[in-house]
Amino acid sequence: MNAFARIRQSLIIALWFMFLTFPVLVVRVNTIEKVVEWRWPNMVYVGIGSFLISFVWRYLLERKAQGGEKEIYPAPATGKPVMQRLMAEPRLYRPFLIALSLFGLAFPFLPFASTYQINIVTNALLYIMLGLGLNIVVGLAGLLHLGYVAFYAVGAYSYALLYYHFGIGFWAALPIGALFAAIFGIILGFPVLRLRGDYLAIVTLGFAEITRLVLENWNGFSFGPSGIAGIPRPGLFGIEMDLHQGTIYIYFLMIALCLFTIFVVNRLQNSRIGRAWVALREDEVACEAMGVDPTMAKLTAFALGSTWAGLAGVIFAAKTTFVNPASFTFLESAMILSIVVLGGMGSIVGVIIGAFILILLPEYLRAFSEYRMLLFGMIMVVMMIFRPQGIIVGIRQIYEFKKTAVKEGSRR
Repeated sequence: MNAFARIRQSLIIALWFMFLTFPVLVVRVNTIEKVVEWRWPNMVYVGIGSFLISFVWRYLLERKAQGGEKEIYPAPATGKPVMQRLMAEPRLYRPFLIALSLFGLAFPFLPFASTYQINIVTNALLYIMLGLGLNIVVGLAGLLHLGYVAFYAVGAYSYALLYYHFGIGFWAALPIGALFAAIFGIILGFPVLRLRGDYLAIVTLGFAEITRLVLENWNGFSFGPSGIAGIPRPGLFGIEMDLHQGTIYIYFLMIALCLFTIFVVNRLQNSRIGRAWVALREDEVACEAMGVDPTMAKLTAFALGSTWAGLAGVIFAAKTTFVNPASFTFLESAMILSIVVLGGMGSIVGVIIGAFILILLPEYLRAFSEYRMLLFGMIMVVMMIFRPQGIIVGIRQIYEFKKTAVKEGSRR
């Protein structure tokens, strides 16, 4: 399609939008003064905006159709996407990592870094941890999980109830909450071993809703909708800290736990169980035919993915000092899954970028608070059309086994 045809179709669409939105955006009846106000500039804005969006949209669709699955900007010489090439060369990404590390360490002490700013960055780090945990289940093992928030709630309530009944502190509750979440992951994994796709998603969603309803209605166990308050923050050798100092301490604690999570998930990807997860994701029948036990692979994925949700839940309870069932709705599961899908399933760097985009941008764009969900939906639709594999595509590992030459004398 040439440029003239695109302009003509975009003009038609702009006229239709102006016609359809005319009664809403142009005509306004002032019932107090009993007059009709004509807001003609709104029609101009709608026409120009719809024309530009339609023109750019058609142009991008044509580029996508012409390019196929190839990158729009391929890397020279190697033929790999630019982002993968940058990540594969240490001399290109190490300076960036060093600068990012220095900024992260100095961020709480910068003049503009208030308690609120540190808190929202801590939330982003918490969602990075959750996204990397779900990435094990969805991105590596290929199991569509819509109930991940249930294990998040298990970790949070583990710390809250252990402190309330037994006085157990944060550091002792951290591994216990992870263990409880892993046990619940195995309990969920057994009934769904034979389920795939949409059926698995529905069952996991039902498990999350059951967990939330139990916490909301079992007053004798979880104190119902009132929740549990007075949960202590993490301690540091008995040092007394005010709110700002405690926020900075949790910030650095989250950085350490995120680095630990990245290290473990990266090692898992390149391990034997990680290769089994990838084989399970690609083709379960072929995976089983090659000798991989799908039962053990699925249960391991559920258990390990749930472990990180339990750790994050304990930290969430310590950070907010209060938990109740309203914090663990389906929207949380959808947000964590959106981070994984937006960043790129199976990609650690992609999950990190996706978490920062979906958690930090809404906070810094509060001027558009009425349109945040609309913008969120538009971003996801555009990503699914033009970049369905995510911001950063997970790099497929290639393993080669080379035969070594055998000398004549060694055969004897």
